[in-house]
Amino acid sequence: MTPSALAVTAAGIDFQNPVLLAAGTAAYGRELSSVIRLDALGGLITKAVSLERRHGARSPRVAEFEGGMINAVGLANPGVDEVRAEHLPWLAQNIRTARVLVNVVGNRTEEFATVVSMLDDSPAVSGYELNVSCPNVRAGGMEFGADNASLTDVVTRVRTATKKPIFVKLSPTLQDIGKSAQTAADAGADGISVVNTLPGLVIDVETRKPALGFGTGGVSGPGLLPVGVLATHKVSKAVRLPVIGVGGISRATDVVQYVIAGASLVAVGTAAMQQPRMAEKLVDDLEKWCRRHGVSSLNELRGSLAWDS
Repeated sequence: MTPSALAVTAAGIDFQNPVLLAAGTAAYGRELSSVIRLDALGGLITKAVSLERRHGARSPRVAEFEGGMINAVGLANPGVDEVRAEHLPWLAQNIRTARVLVNVVGNRTEEFATVVSMLDDSPAVSGYELNVSCPNVRAGGMEFGADNASLTDVVTRVRTATKKPIFVKLSPTLQDIGKSAQTAADAGADGISVVNTLPGLVIDVETRKPALGFGTGGVSGPGLLPVGVLATHKVSKAVRLPVIGVGGISRATDVVQYVIAGASLVAVGTAAMQQPRMAEKLVDDLEKWCRRHGVSSLNELRGSLAWDS
């Protein structure tokens, strides 16, 4: 098996392998460049970028528990102006073969497109991931992705702002994630990312207070794997778009599960935060797994789930 056997083309972007770093785990690349060979990966998804600077939630923002991790960072980021001036030029100069997707957030539907339009001329950017799990302040805090009209508005506006590929990241709590994926596809999305974290609460039993300063947070880690795999399967059946599978990945066989369920790419989050070189190891282990099983291309595995349902 040659290294090119891991190559994936998704939404018109050529990735040398399917392993990405998930949004929020790699910041904007520079922070991890001294401990991991970013160009050994398929790519990275940046930390969220919003129109204005966000200071985020109060600390503590992250807590571990036996089943994984819970976080409430509050989408803290320096804002689009600083990302454009400081971070994208570094990525353009230092990343050669890995692809960069920029994660975009907003308080209102129009803010997503504004952020994209301000970043779109950067040669570092291959595409965008829209975090529609954040609340729409004009809709009483309802997630953009949970309201078809808001989701359509976000994607349609961004579609007019860029010709680059758009991936829409959906929440596992959506009532019909396949239908939401179809709504995004109809509005012009080029791909879907599933899933975001699950809402949860961890309590410090000594203080009887939440472990996080914000109170509730997003649950991630190994327990999220079957949730993400099921969502990937549902979405891949609902739309003919490439899927980025996210959640609970820590070994090559986890990647294989996502691919069998229909994913073209995967994004590693919590495991990469705990072990920064994990993603790079996953690429090597995935190649070895394919060689042992006589798989010459991931296309042979994609969407091959044998399920009599």
